[in-house]
Amino acid sequence: MSGKMNLKQLAEHLQLSPTTVSRALNGYPEVKEATRLRVEAAARAVGYSPNAWAKGLATGRAMAIGHVMPVSKSHEMVNPVFGDFITGASEAYLRAGYDMQLTLVDDEDEAMRYRNLRRRGLVDGIIVHAPLPADERIALLREIGLPFVVHGRASELPDDYAWIDMNNRRAFERATEHLLALGHRRIALVNGPERQDFALRRREGVLTALAAQGIEADPALLSSGEMTERLGYTATREMRALPDPPTAIVAASMVVALGIWRALRDEGVTLGREVSVVAHDDDLGYLRNGGDVPVFTATRASVRDAGRRAAEMVLEMIRDPSCAPLQTLIEAELILGQSTGRAPS
Repeated sequence: MSGKMNLKQLAEHLQLSPTTVSRALNGYPEVKEATRLRVEAAARAVGYSPNAWAKGLATGRAMAIGHVMPVSKSHEMVNPVFGDFITGASEAYLRAGYDMQLTLVDDEDEAMRYRNLRRRGLVDGIIVHAPLPADERIALLREIGLPFVVHGRASELPDDYAWIDMNNRRAFERATEHLLALGHRRIALVNGPERQDFALRRREGVLTALAAQGIEADPALLSSGEMTERLGYTATREMRALPDPPTAIVAASMVVALGIWRALRDEGVTLGREVSVVAHDDDLGYLRNGGDVPVFTATRASVRDAGRRAAEMVLEMIRDPSCAPLQTLIEAELILGQSTGRAPS
């Protein structure tokens, strides 16, 4: 075979119907595995890649996945974590011939927007971002029948929906255990916004590790807010002004950790000697944690990989509506860097 083919020509070459070829390329479960592999191999050989519009006509699908962002959270669109997640998801959509539909809505219109997406057939599935502990969107999406995957979990709801999440509780428990093993007892947390479920789990991890050593957390050492460099800087300056300041800090993100480092530098404090810092590293594409030797000791889990896997999950649920809700828990890796050392005597 040589040259470009359209769907009809590819079907004629394979001596199959155009419908069978289309269904094989779109992963329909009723197509035999041997047939699907044969069709995919032939399509690759001739460079055949149907566009989303043509695939939609053939399959009756929108060939799009929706990401709905309330206006109150629109600032998260410039968050590097959100950007890397979307990049990973987009890679999976591209391979499957899907588009991504990113929609901004007024907060009070979010439920109506989901219903409109379903009624008008604009998307085949949804990725839910930044879940709250009792997130109402989960019940809504289940009611209207759109396949969906939650990036995170809602801890106050039954765990019977599709989700992908990093084990936030265990990651921050391990970070705190590492600092405790180095002799630190005054350990602070600069957390993300604790109205969101992931941040509550991170706080729980820190408190669990402290309690296991008989240490009662000092409320003055627990700070939270939007994960900005400014939060890290301000929280660190306030904690360093305490009569008994922390000797170690756990940071919710690399961006926050940079603010902590700047505050310590302004005081002339040496990172990793006088004050130790453990950060969470989402392995961001443009914000790397140093070179061969990491600057920050960190709990690391790629959010770009999480985005790709979330997209693959929702696509699988679209291909096979009978499958059970897919769930993925990602464990973070503890990476040792230059920002931690033994507690000062």
